[in-house]
Amino acid sequence: MTQIARLYGGSMYDLAAEEKITDTVMEQMQTIRQLFGENPDYVRLLSEPSIPKEERTKLLETAFGQEAERYLVNFLKLLCERGILGEYAGCCEEFTRRYNVDHNIATAVVTSAVALTEEQMKALKDKLEKLSGKTVTLTQKTDPTVLAGLRVELEGKQLDGTVKSRLDGLSRKLNELIV
Repeated sequence: MTQIARLYGGSMYDLAAEEKITDTVMEQMQTIRQLFGENPDYVRLLSEPSIPKEERTKLLETAFGQEAERYLVNFLKLLCERGILGEYAGCCEEFTRRYNVDHNIATAVVTSAVALTEEQMKALKDKLEKLSGKTVTLTQKTDPTVLAGLRVELEGKQLDGTVKSRLDGLSRKLNELIV
């Protein structure tokens, strides 16, 4: 994430927090981010310097003016006018980071060889919430190289309970003993 994204995303969060609309703005920001991801040509069009700024901002007004919070529409127009609409994804990340800090939410990514059941996900979520003391949002990934067990990344910390990691640990200990 760039410094520009941190600055603009943080400023947008401050404004939304002041107006007490952080939940709504975050949801709408994520939706718009998804739309931009699905339509990269639209973002390129909005970033095209040969098209006058007024026309590009009109396109944003037409697309989101009736659907999104006025502050968010104006934020998009500002990014467009300044030629930094490409920073929008980073702005969303900073907004979400600040939201999570203020609402005591931790994000975790669990990686396993096969998809976990709903019961397993709930049990893991409960355990992580007790461990962190925060509300945890859990994202699941599958990776066949894990073999068995789980690898969890929680707030930048790796909790590795995979068979591969245990085998690597045993191998290191054996190498230390042999040398």
